[in-house]
Amino acid sequence: MNLIKPKKLHYGDTIGIVALSGMLNNSDAFERAVLFLKNRGFCIKLADNIYDKKRYLAGEDDIKIEQLHKMFSDKSIDAVFCLRGGYGAIRLVNKIDYELIKNNPKIFIGYSDVTAISAMFLKKSGLITYSGPMCLGDFGDEEGKTETFDNCFDVLMNDNILIYEPFQMGLNIQGYAKGITFGGNLATINSLCGLDFIPDEDFIFFVEDLNEPAYKIDKMMTQLLNISDFKNNIKGIILGEFLDVDNKEWLYEIFTEISEKLNIPVLGDFRITHNKLKITVPYGAKSEIKDGKFIIFNQKST
Repeated sequence: MNLIKPKKLHYGDTIGIVALSGMLNNSDAFERAVLFLKNRGFCIKLADNIYDKKRYLAGEDDIKIEQLHKMFSDKSIDAVFCLRGGYGAIRLVNKIDYELIKNNPKIFIGYSDVTAISAMFLKKSGLITYSGPMCLGDFGDEEGKTETFDNCFDVLMNDNILIYEPFQMGLNIQGYAKGITFGGNLATINSLCGLDFIPDEDFIFFVEDLNEPAYKIDKMMTQLLNISDFKNNIKGIILGEFLDVDNKEWLYEIFTEISEKLNIPVLGDFRITHNKLKITVPYGAKSEIKDGKFIIFNQKST
């Protein structure tokens, strides 16, 4: 796989905000997000469908695709930030012009439902994207965490090697692994089954979810591991937070069993999460699990 690292973000750059999933359901939070990003030193350009609504979606799929393509083809836009998660991204992945994305690489960041777009960008275009904060849930939240924002912009604006450690004692099955970063929200990754979405090379699977009971997490991981490419290419697992899981002991047992069957390291708990305090992970970058740490090589760019 030929990985493409987008150019670094700089103060004064233009950030495009795109709505690919759920509808805008908090105008005050959105206005705070725009103001926050402007105060950080960036210019803002909004997708035309930001205020569109169709049931629970941010408008019509074809318009979302049109706006996504416009964001990437517009040379004045340096980075694309997502409005929010929710649901809707999986409806778009078969309509994206991946050659256009490949030929106009730029920063793309989001998490949760946006995982579907990041996974397909990586597979079909080789573009390294970012699992990190979004407008409504983070930049526009009155309880947003400064550490989250500082880490995000540090990752987007620098080429430093990222060394992440668990924030609390969790599952700790030591070992060494290397591969590209791949994963994100488990339910969203699972929804891609049936598509060509799994990287062709070794990967470290970073994973989190929200409001999923242990048996469903077991079910989703089993479904993924029934895919030979997934089972053969996964070399380690980084656990984010599984918020509101019904039984954390069972959760750890599930991933311990996977570790034992595949003979791979599994580390948790990392701040890869729906919580306010989260880290930004370059999606598709080369990485290692080593000495109980998650090390990501935020490759050089111009």
